[in-house]
Amino acid sequence: MNIIAKNKKAFFDYEILENYEAGLELLGSEVKALRKSRVNLKDSFIKIIKNEAFVFNMHISCLETTYMYYRPNETRERRLLLHRKQIDKLLGMVSEQGLSIVPLKIYFNSRNFAKLEIALVRGKKLYDKRESLKQKILNREAQASLKNYAKGL
Repeated sequence: MNIIAKNKKAFFDYEILENYEAGLELLGSEVKALRKSRVNLKDSFIKIIKNEAFVFNMHISCLETTYMYYRPNETRERRLLLHRKQIDKLLGMVSEQGLSIVPLKIYFNSRNFAKLEIALVRGKKLYDKRESLKQKILNREAQASLKNYAKGL
């Protein structure tokens, strides 16, 4: 699995409940741009419209070698390839419980297909974000002290 981009802000802003793997409907020039890691997932989100899932605001930059008159919009909505049962389940959770769907990372699988890992998430409160920052700092300090302790032996 070749990870191309991660949405680090989603891990900080949201509590992740369930993960799904979705295919992407891309154009040829967009696949080439993905192979060059020219993608940004930071402000992207997923909506379900007419029983189809779409990802919005995912920025895939065009390459310089792309034909000038065949450059797709860089932030266009892209359809996700999911099973009907998965879409129905996601739609039910979003509409009933007020959850959101966000992309976490984009990668190429073993068969060289571009896949998007999406997650059903609940937003964190400000105090939850502070707690996760404290936890991160404590873990970093613990790792550093273990590293220094190992050097001393």
